[in-house]
Amino acid sequence: MPTPERTSLDEIVGAAARLLETGGVAAVTMQAVAADVGVKAPSLYKRVRDREALLTLVGNAAADDLTQRLDAASGRIEDLLMAFRGFAHERPEAFRLLFTTLVDADKLAATSAPALRATTAAVGPEHALDAARLLTAWATGFVTMELAGAFRLGGDLDDAYDYGIAHLVGSLVPATDPADPAE
Repeated sequence: MPTPERTSLDEIVGAAARLLETGGVAAVTMQAVAADVGVKAPSLYKRVRDREALLTLVGNAAADDLTQRLDAASGRIEDLLMAFRGFAHERPEAFRLLFTTLVDADKLAATSAPALRATTAAVGPEHALDAARLLTAWATGFVTMELAGAFRLGGDLDDAYDYGIAHLVGSLVPATDPADPAE
């Protein structure tokens, strides 16, 4: 069956993204995607080179989605961290896919831009990248553990996340010049 005109690359990527969320990376097969969009698997190869290329497209689309969500946030660090966690909760498998080598480095750089803008405002340009890495590493670790069910000591995870945000953001201060007595 030839690839019908109604089967676009966007539809193929969308089908793969749905399969990813319902069954993890293992569920994203060319056969399963083809069945979802109503074609035979060999027809997909006219649009997508192979499964790895398909997963790359899904990962890149996920990075674009996260970037849009972060750009839509207020620009406050707290809101960026909440948008990050919200994305992970809504699309946990896509969230995990972002931390593989499949996702294009430029897409990930775009995802980092809102955090870098916010941390530049908070600590200045000299340590903005350091602050963004601190926040991203903490949020990624927290959310990864949360999604895995690794927090088993009880307590409210929303409160714990808010606590972490408040304390991390509160610790971010612009660098001072020790040689400048006015500071």
